[in-house]
Amino acid sequence: MKHMETETILQELDQLYPNAHCELQHRNAYEMAVAVILSAQTTDASVNRVTPILFAHFPDLQSLASGRIQDIEKDISSLGLYHNKAKAIQGFASGVIQDFGGKIPETIEELTQLPGVGRKCANVIQSECFGIPALAVDTHVSRVSKRLGLAYQKDDPSTIERKLKHKVPRERWTKTHHQMIFFGRYLCHAQRPECCRCPFTEICHEKNKNL
Repeated sequence: MKHMETETILQELDQLYPNAHCELQHRNAYEMAVAVILSAQTTDASVNRVTPILFAHFPDLQSLASGRIQDIEKDISSLGLYHNKAKAIQGFASGVIQDFGGKIPETIEELTQLPGVGRKCANVIQSECFGIPALAVDTHVSRVSKRLGLAYQKDDPSTIERKLKHKVPRERWTKTHHQMIFFGRYLCHAQRPECCRCPFTEICHEKNKNL
C-alpha cells in the first residue's frame, strides 16, 4: 500500500470540494444546535424537511423548553427515533436556560453536559455557532479516515478526532471536517463507493473497492 502524506490528501480534498459546508439549514445558534441534535442517525436533508415547521412553532429556547412534548414529536415525527429526539431537544433547551442563563455555552465540557449533546454535536456547535476550529467525527469522517489510512479500523470516534487534530493544521479543522463529510456523502459511500472517480484508490484500505 502506497503512502500519501496528509498534506497531499488535504490538497486533493481542496480540489474535490473547495466549497464544502454545513448542509443543516439554520439562521442562528439555537437552530443550529437543535438541528445537529436531530441529525443523529439520519440525513441532513431529512432534518431540513422538518426544522422549518419545528422552528415556526418553537422559535426559541423558551418556547421549546415549555412546549408540549406531543407537539414537538408531531413536528419531527418523520425522523427516526423522534420520541427520543423530542425529549433530547427539549432537555437541551431547558438545560441551556436553567444551567447557562439562556445562553448556549461554547466549551466542549459545558456543551456535553446538556441532553442530546455528545462530543460530535459539541464540535459542530462550536465551529458553526461560534467559529471555533473543531473537527467533529461522524460516520462519514470515521469511514473516510479509516479508508485513507488516517486512522485504524479499531479506532473509536474520540481516537480518530485526536489523530486528525494532530495531523491537520488547526486552522483547517472545520474545513477538513466538511470536506471529509462531502467526500463520504457524495463519493466514498459506505456501500458501493464510486472508486472509479476517487483520487485515493492507490492508498485506500477498503477491501471491497468498486472499480
